[in-house]
Amino acid sequence: MYMDFEHHRKLSKQEKTKMVLLVMDGLGGTGGQDDSRSELEAAHTPNLDNLAAGGICGLHEPVSPGTTPGSGPSHLSLFGYDPLEYSVGRGVLSALGIGFDLQPGDVAARGNFCTIDENGTVEDRRAGRISTEKNEELCEILSQIELPGAQVIVRTVKEHRFLFVLRGENLAGDIEDTDPQETGLAPHPARPMAPESAAAAKLVGEFVRQAREKLSGHHPANMVLMRGFSRRPDWPSFTTVHGVRAAAVAAYPMYKGVAKLVGMQPLDTEAGANAEVSTLAKHWNDHDFFFVHVKGTDSAGEDGDRDRKIRVIEEVDRFIPHIRELGPDVFVVTGDHSTPAALKAHSWHPVPVVLWARHCRPDRVQSFGERDCLQGALGPRFPAHQLMPVVMANAQRRAKFGA
Repeated sequence: MYMDFEHHRKLSKQEKTKMVLLVMDGLGGTGGQDDSRSELEAAHTPNLDNLAAGGICGLHEPVSPGTTPGSGPSHLSLFGYDPLEYSVGRGVLSALGIGFDLQPGDVAARGNFCTIDENGTVEDRRAGRISTEKNEELCEILSQIELPGAQVIVRTVKEHRFLFVLRGENLAGDIEDTDPQETGLAPHPARPMAPESAAAAKLVGEFVRQAREKLSGHHPANMVLMRGFSRRPDWPSFTTVHGVRAAAVAAYPMYKGVAKLVGMQPLDTEAGANAEVSTLAKHWNDHDFFFVHVKGTDSAGEDGDRDRKIRVIEEVDRFIPHIRELGPDVFVVTGDHSTPAALKAHSWHPVPVVLWARHCRPDRVQSFGERDCLQGALGPRFPAHQLMPVVMANAQRRAKFGA
């Protein structure tokens, strides 16, 4: 369903209500080897259950049924942008997330330091999650690479992640990822997806070739994987469409980037529920809408650590009362996508969501979990980009349509 932002802008109205969108990255899950319950269902979450009992629940589809989404489109969808209409590469989000001044015409990509074996096969897509300090050392090495007719810019993001930018004339970003997205395969060549991207793809291929040479003695980070090539788009602003002062409480650069792309103000915070809730409280009077991002659920799921994912969910649950004490008029808890520990990866499974509001009409759901949310009033499989208008309506920030 196409989102008419002009329609939503015309319906927006000013109120003093406050909204919190708490996103536990990769929240959705499946059963484990000896337990049919998902990680969320297995976790002890009395505060989330209480929120569900007084709110409305459902399961959202981040992109479309059967589609396994990336983090970028998943978050854009939660912010109200249909990811099939509004698509941007991970590179732009990484650049914005670290405050890099991306220029018109720049082609940006997200890079991973990875581990390859003697045959060039990927053994670890994240190079053992090397330290950020090691990343900085390796980025200095990659910054020495020179390419004909273009400037190469390499910047540390966090741990194994880095930003790659090509700056030059007549460069286009429609380039296939070199990241195979799984181990046991060799990195893909950088292929152009359109004729105008051929020059940039050739430069990327040469960068990757030189990177392999320069990193050959730096095990485990002895190669790079590239994905999300793109240039910065010009989209309607979340803050303008909905008439709110919006802020992002996110420690990881990529999530700061996607929030900044749609007009939210990133707030400096450390990672973890304790630090992020403290940041939320500190800035409570400065903004109307808060996006709060928790990364630990996704990291645990990708590592296949079911018990750790459960512990992260339980930790977040303990901070739910602290957020409610701030007095939000609308409080939404969900994930951007599912990352079952059993799969060690993002998946296509719909994602549980609970929306509590002072004036919502509660459904019959009494606990927050995938199977319970199937019975919720928001619906068993609704498009995630349709959630934000419902949030604004429950915050009494939408005017009547028509006479």
